[in-house]
Amino acid sequence: MSRRWWTSDLHLGHAGILAHTQRPYGDTETMNVDLIERWNERVDPADEVYILGDLAMGPVAEMLELVELFNGTKFLVPGNHDKCWEGLRRKQKNQVDRWRRSYEAAGLTVLDGELALQLGHVEVVVSHFPYEGDSQEVERFPALRPKDRGAWLLHGHVHEKWRQHGRMINVGVDAWGGYPVAESDLVALIAAGPRELPRLPWRR
Repeated sequence: MSRRWWTSDLHLGHAGILAHTQRPYGDTETMNVDLIERWNERVDPADEVYILGDLAMGPVAEMLELVELFNGTKFLVPGNHDKCWEGLRRKQKNQVDRWRRSYEAAGLTVLDGELALQLGHVEVVVSHFPYEGDSQEVERFPALRPKDRGAWLLHGHVHEKWRQHGRMINVGVDAWGGYPVAESDLVALIAAGPRELPRLPWRR
């Protein structure tokens, strides 16, 4: 029986992420290999995985070649660091379209913008961005964030800042010890209600 998983902010190939988060790697090659191993420890080939943005940075074309090494059918909700993000369209229309084709050729189904999906008995909003908060001091892209109308939100973008903040659940690898999150775990968090949960440590 197939399962559904959630993750975000892998930042494959991004050397800068090592300095800005608490990832236990000395270089990006080691990070890339370990993120693939952690993913495949949990995700089976028949499973689905929703990636809520910021899949790769650095040499993006090279990093997209790694996508086939990750198990499962993969869906990408682009984030601000993804070359196919619609937020880049005003300045880079032709490049966004070209990059989208590259992401899709790598085996990703690209889903635009903010989505509403069913988790258990609850409809949730899905976006790269939280309603509020950021990984940096300045809150970026306020006009492009989902509006808080009382729904639960699955998101990325904030890295290790929190795992859960009220009705916002961060599915990013920096909040979940480098692993994708099982949908059953997210359903359990929603059932437990709004609360504050810190990131999980990176462990083996």
